[in-house]
Formats: sequence, C-alpha cells, structure tokens
Amino acid sequence: MTSKSSLHHDNCPIEQVMDLLGGKWTMLIIRDLMPGCLRFSQLQQSLGNINPRTLSSRLSALEESGLVIRRAYAEVPPRVEYSLTDKGRALLPLFEAIQHYAEHWL
Repeated sequence: MTSKSSLHHDNCPIEQVMDLLGGKWTMLIIRDLMPGCLRFSQLQQSLGNINPRTLSSRLSALEESGLVIRRAYAEVPPRVEYSLTDKGRALLPLFEAIQHYAEHWL
C-alpha cells in the first residue's frame, strides 16, 4: 500500500496520468479515436462545439505525448488523419472503467 505522503509526490502515477489526460476535451478526443482513425473535420463534428484552434492544440499535445499519431497524405486537397498509438489504445480499460462507473453511479 502506498503511504499517504507519497500520494502527493511529483512522481505519483495518478498525478502523472491526470496531467496527461486532464485537459478539457482530451478524454473526449481519445474516446472518439478509440474505434479508429478520423479526419480533423470528423473529430470536430463528433465533439460538437469544440473550437478548431482548441482541437488542433489538443491533438498536437496528444501527438507530442505519444498517444496520437497524425498522418498527412500528399493529396489535393490535403488529407490528414488521426489515430491512437498503442500507448493511446492501452487506455481502453481506463475508459471502460469510467463508463462502468458512470453507468452504475451517475
């Protein structure tokens, strides 16, 4: 069992995950990418009222953290698709647990 004082340490795994996933829209972007790759416009549509600038910023942060991969295709018009990496897909059990919690308690 982890001691109470170590729960508030900079290396706390829960704190690190919350830093990674805690931003507004981040969990919803990952949720929407769980089934497979999507284009920017598809993500924007699925998220409803997200500002394109915010979506772009969140996707860049997720790409930088290694959760999302961006694939650009040399086509006219340009096509860009986003998908989860193995690291991103490894979050599936966490999302399932949150879904189960929500269905049971909310």
